[in-house]
Amino acid sequence: MIVLGQELSYKDIASIVLDAERVSIDKSVEQRVDECYKFLETFSKKKVIYGINTGFGPMAQYRVEDEQLKALQYNIIRSHACGAGEPLAGIYVRAAMLARLSNFLKGKSGVNSELCNLLVAFLNNDIYPLIPEHGGVGASGDLVQMAHIGLTLIGEGEVFYNGELRETKEVFKECGLKPLNIYIREGLAIANGTSVMAGIAAVNIHYSQQLIKWATLASAIMNEIASSYDDFVSEPLMESRPHNGQLFIAAQMRKIFSTSSRLKKRESDLYNGSNNKKVFDGKVQGYYSLRCVPQILGPVYDTLLNAKDVVEREFNSVCDNPVVDPDTQNIYHGGNFHGDYISFEMDKLKIAITKLTMLTERQLNYLFHDKINGILPPFVNLGVLGLNYGLQAAQFTATSTTAESQTLSNPVYVHSIPNNNDNQDIVSMGTNSALMAAKVIENGYQVMAIHYMALLQAIDYLGIERELSHESREAYFAIREFFPKFTDDTPKYREIKTIVKFLKESSLNEQSNNRKNI
Repeated sequence: MIVLGQELSYKDIASIVLDAERVSIDKSVEQRVDECYKFLETFSKKKVIYGINTGFGPMAQYRVEDEQLKALQYNIIRSHACGAGEPLAGIYVRAAMLARLSNFLKGKSGVNSELCNLLVAFLNNDIYPLIPEHGGVGASGDLVQMAHIGLTLIGEGEVFYNGELRETKEVFKECGLKPLNIYIREGLAIANGTSVMAGIAAVNIHYSQQLIKWATLASAIMNEIASSYDDFVSEPLMESRPHNGQLFIAAQMRKIFSTSSRLKKRESDLYNGSNNKKVFDGKVQGYYSLRCVPQILGPVYDTLLNAKDVVEREFNSVCDNPVVDPDTQNIYHGGNFHGDYISFEMDKLKIAITKLTMLTERQLNYLFHDKINGILPPFVNLGVLGLNYGLQAAQFTATSTTAESQTLSNPVYVHSIPNNNDNQDIVSMGTNSALMAAKVIENGYQVMAIHYMALLQAIDYLGIERELSHESREAYFAIREFFPKFTDDTPKYREIKTIVKFLKESSLNEQSNNRKNI
């Protein structure tokens, strides 16, 4: 049980979202929320405050009569619950609800604590509102997607519960829950903010972290297979260009290589004594996809860390409008709901993951191309050449998937389209950016799965599994448990799917078998 109230670390976010850790609210924090609500209740009398006694967006020029104020809050939820497309995965919805709850617990939203407690009940009972993927432009926040959450909080719409899509009112009855009461501004508070894009981004961070670990290990195995010279990750070389990500990736690879007997020493082969050869048997320097791994994955790692920092900060922010501040006894109108921070980071992240995927595809090509590697059969085909085809066709899948990611890497952040009668004249498209990043990450896993198939086949062809590093051997044996060496041609689509699942859920150092199916 995680008690919410102080700053949420990314570790906390991951535990609640990915491991379905239960949550509760610190009593003092709940009191802070109610104090903000009471301040708003008093302060708002005889004043004009956006979204409380005015219309929304360009309709803010119209005053709403006192007897219609509650209807106003219901109307923004019902009118904006107009998304389209496939439902968002439950893991994204869970993350979005946590982000919104964390926002409310800052005590600057003017909501009644009943709303916070109902969100806690949704999280702890694994109730996930139906949210269509398309709708928000990410400027007044994720208005459309968040309105779908709001629709279920007031007891309407549909939710996923125990894997089934059901009417919210039925699930409420089953779980002993009551629909949310509207007090002052709960409708606007629910719909406002960057919570959906931030939630998707948080999940993207997790799977990107996992993917870069597998990419680093795959790159190490590639160099073990090729018997590369080890100085491409040497400390003096890395320290001469001390970018943090480059230093980190190189250090990780040196750690892996420390238990391997496959790497060569340049000092022994090329620097020791006289060497009068005119043509060298092995390559003096490896291909860039092997030799430049720290310089390629380093920026990917740095981009991931920055995105993680931004997402964590967003979870701990107030992204309402207006912001209700009891401390200064004022209500501030502005644009904290604008999603540019998340949108920009997700664009950068998807570009980074696409580059990671491109590196993987090039390493795969090295393994498949016998004229380039000089030590393996075409397409690491362990069968009869001509009769069998190894992973030849799997390269088509990897290449086409990589190409899709390259296309999806076109930035969304700069694709603003004015709307809302030009009230929202520049928008972030943050949820689109986060969803596209999620697609690119998924594509990265698919290409990586094919790459590990090829790596294992290459290891078996060369018979070097006992010469590999501890980490490389561990990966080899773990995947070989469910993906055995093959010589005959068989369909591989099921195996690709299984390896993707393994790469997402497994860690060489810490098996994560307790992930819940959300």
